[in-house]
Amino acid sequence: DLVTGFEFGANDYLTKPFSRDELLTRIKFHIQLSKTNHAYGRFFPHTFLEFLQKESIVDVNLGNHVSKEMAVMFSDIRSFTALSESMTPQENFDFVNAYMRQVSPKIREHNGLIVKYLGDGMMAVFPNGADDAVKAGIAKLQQVQQYNLQRLASGYPPIQVGVGINFGHMMVGIVGELARMQGDAFSDEVNLASRLESLTKFYGVSLVISQNVLNHLSHPEQYQRRFLDKVIVKGRQEPISIFEVLDAETELMRDLKWQTQPNFERGLDHYRYQEFAFAKMYFERVLAVNSEDKTALLYLERVDQLLDRGVPENWSGVWALTQK
Repeated sequence: DLVTGFEFGANDYLTKPFSRDELLTRIKFHIQLSKTNHAYGRFFPHTFLEFLQKESIVDVNLGNHVSKEMAVMFSDIRSFTALSESMTPQENFDFVNAYMRQVSPKIREHNGLIVKYLGDGMMAVFPNGADDAVKAGIAKLQQVQQYNLQRLASGYPPIQVGVGINFGHMMVGIVGELARMQGDAFSDEVNLASRLESLTKFYGVSLVISQNVLNHLSHPEQYQRRFLDKVIVKGRQEPISIFEVLDAETELMRDLKWQTQPNFERGLDHYRYQEFAFAKMYFERVLAVNSEDKTALLYLERVDQLLDRGVPENWSGVWALTQK
């Protein structure tokens, strides 16, 4: 403790000759100050201070923000409500904290800032761009796979996590009121990232990225990916292309999806050209190899519906999603 005290400045104003009691008092004060600063850092990380270009937490004020192009990630545990119903409140707390301990470091390791926790989920931004966000998403989901091995060994069911990533201009900063502040991020691009995370459930995939993310990757070819759909999400007018990053899947599922990729793409081509009988044939071929491919099943249901009811006027292949 003596050395620690000196390291944190306990000899700052000592006059000679100094008294033993004064020295011990100063050492205790500076050790306590160091512990307090460390505690503040757990609520408001130093990396966030650097991001806001503030030297200390005392310099942070309501409205401080950074406005720039960034990547943003949303993630949460699928079917958490159903899972939590079988647990006591204490077990819920323990479970969420155990999960966050597993995955949060993967955000920091890839230059991300966790802006806030959202129950069983989180929002994170990546100021340096799309590459960091996609690598963090893959690392996070691979960590979930490792965590699931521990859960299975302990007699608990595995969990599934969905991650949505978007890229665009946003404001990240401090919101609230003078007596209570927190970090947050705002823009239409942030809202879209949240929608993309929700779509992981709809398409039965782990990691969804937007066309914007794909356009801003330094080396998109290093990732295994497949086009999912062209959709209009709730709250938007323009259709966007969305993609699945297969690197985030389990090895078995990744191999099956990569193996069926040629038939999946042929099915998509026929779907776009309204050749629904051919599309149906190729999506059935995908499902014959990988019956768990929920995206292929969705397309099969669509083409069956279109074959049965006919093609609506001005049909463009874009799917309008009515849910958030």
